[in-house]
Amino acid sequence: MEFIDLKTRLARVREQVDQRIAAVLDHGQFILGPEVAELEEKLADYVGVKHCVGVSSGTDSLLIALMALEIGPGDEVITVPYTWISTAEVIVLAGAKPVFVDILPDTWNIDPTLIEGAITERTRAIIPVGIYGQPPDMDPINEIAGRYNLPVIEDAAQSFGATYRGKRSCSLSAIGSTSFFPSKPLGGFGDGGALFTDDDELSEKFRWIRIHGQARKHHHPVLGFNGRLDTLQAAMLLSVFELFPQEIAKRQEVAASYNAMLTEAGLAEIQLPYVAEESTSVYAQYTILSPQRDSIQVRLKKEGVPSVAYYAVPLHLQQVFRSLSYKKGDFPTTELVADQCLSLPMGAYMSEEDQQAVVKSIQG
Repeated sequence: MEFIDLKTRLARVREQVDQRIAAVLDHGQFILGPEVAELEEKLADYVGVKHCVGVSSGTDSLLIALMALEIGPGDEVITVPYTWISTAEVIVLAGAKPVFVDILPDTWNIDPTLIEGAITERTRAIIPVGIYGQPPDMDPINEIAGRYNLPVIEDAAQSFGATYRGKRSCSLSAIGSTSFFPSKPLGGFGDGGALFTDDDELSEKFRWIRIHGQARKHHHPVLGFNGRLDTLQAAMLLSVFELFPQEIAKRQEVAASYNAMLTEAGLAEIQLPYVAEESTSVYAQYTILSPQRDSIQVRLKKEGVPSVAYYAVPLHLQQVFRSLSYKKGDFPTTELVADQCLSLPMGAYMSEEDQQAVVKSIQG
């Protein structure tokens, strides 16, 4: 059993992918070719914003957003310690300081009630994360941000395609950022990412920054770097995107099936993933909590079932961020989730039989 089945998706779009690749090889515009613009247009329309800017990775998309906002030394950016390291490392790479706040015990996204207490005169932005495929509770976040005149960058690397109060992830704040890493719900065949905004000026800056800060040939009004999305990646993503809506529906069906099976199994020590009433999830991962996480993982491995304990060492306890002077106990909900989380095999094409095998292995 595979943790994430990428082969079935590729088999379904292989002919279209091959045709798209051949078209790029024929026209030879390997950097910022027409497929990049086509993908940007389709994704902007899908999300419901004016602008989409394709970039080289989800990490680079966050860094470009911070650079476009001119965030740097002396500034602070509020985010969570329960996320992949990219969310915080880009803040440091921009020269600013990450300020962590704890997460909610049900959705495992940022706790909006803790944000205002973390704001100082140096705060320049807020980066909430849509962990495991569900957007954060954005209304209170945006309300707080509005009162303090702070931009919000939605880190939707895992939640692209999900909704919050009827709006799509990446349209929920001033800037949306996502990733096309192969394991993501809209995954490509290498690194890639995108930025989303309704702001014309920000969009223009994103485009400058991704090509070394260049507005036009030989003119560089801002500092940038090589952050472009390859034409070949855009071409292949266009093929995958055709399946995306139906794959989201299938992922949600698999999650519902997992919920039913695990509930029927009567495993009282397991906390199932919770999706808030105002949201949907694309289930980038299907993650449970259990104080017996390690023993469950051993049972799964014995039966040949892969599983992953994501973010088992939260960011505030990572050595690279020791200068921030956080310590164990500072973020109790984050630490509990990090100690108990376990992601099970998940994907749009996962069979009911494989799910039954997973649940049986958990039961032991």
